[in-house]
Amino acid sequence: MEYRKIKDEDKEGAIVAEDVESLRTKPLSVAGASSKWKRKTLVTLALTILTSSQAILIVWSKRAGKYEYSVTTANFLVETLKCALSVAALARIWKNEGVTEDNRLSTTLNEVIVYPIPAALYLVKNLLQYYIFAYVDAPGYQILKNLNIISTGVLYQLMLKKKLSEIQWAAFILLCAGCTTAQLNPSSDHVLQTPLQGWIMAIVMALLSGFAGVYTEAIIKKRPSRNINVQNFWLYVFGMAFNAVAILIQDFDAVINRGFFHGYSLITVLMILNHALSGIAVSMVMKYADNIVKVYSTSVAMLLTAVVSVFLFGFHLSLAFFIGTM
Repeated sequence: MEYRKIKDEDKEGAIVAEDVESLRTKPLSVAGASSKWKRKTLVTLALTILTSSQAILIVWSKRAGKYEYSVTTANFLVETLKCALSVAALARIWKNEGVTEDNRLSTTLNEVIVYPIPAALYLVKNLLQYYIFAYVDAPGYQILKNLNIISTGVLYQLMLKKKLSEIQWAAFILLCAGCTTAQLNPSSDHVLQTPLQGWIMAIVMALLSGFAGVYTEAIIKKRPSRNINVQNFWLYVFGMAFNAVAILIQDFDAVINRGFFHGYSLITVLMILNHALSGIAVSMVMKYADNIVKVYSTSVAMLLTAVVSVFLFGFHLSLAFFIGTM
């Protein structure tokens, strides 16, 4: 009996100790969740602001309705800047934490060989976004850019095997209706403001962006412990290589005869900086959130773009645009 009493007392003591330990660790887990939520909110907010100014800067960089600079060189500089920012972030990490298995640049062929696919897709998509402005204005571009949500949602289910709920599918249908409504043009013989070429380019961009985004998210999350800056570095290295090829094919003579930076202005530099920071923000959203969060931040950016365009370009907020946006 005495032995059983002592044993029961030991068991009660162990339970109390376990309860005390759980109380100690609980605030830490809550703090960790809070920190993760703040980080996710911060990068999503940054992406929304950067995305809203992206279309405005592209339109603003045009002179007399055309680009004085080479869009392929601008894209190349965007990838170069993103790569440099990733290396700078890694250098700071190496200085503070040292080089580890997860933050070292050296890697295997199996890890690197997957990056050329999204890099090539982003190249075509990024070049198309310059040429689509021959058919749409900045707010119209942001409206059509919402087609990314539909392509991303479908590819999300097909590629990542993540089932979408009925309410999410209903939201996609509502989004299609919103995009179409916002493009209605009651003051013209043409039903839609954007011509067929603009719609085709927007759909192609949506498919490219959706596939590249979902594919990149799968790569990034395949090894969660891998530092995001290392993953970005390899993606941007291939981006630089593909853009260099694009310069040779499309603008080689112009670059040789007029110079690499011909036609550049302060707005062009700001546009390049914006694109670079947007790319970094997108990868961080994919790492700490997902593609659905990324594309819906684009939807919020649509409102900001429309408001700013009213003051900068005299954009008229029609009833169709307002209803479609809502």
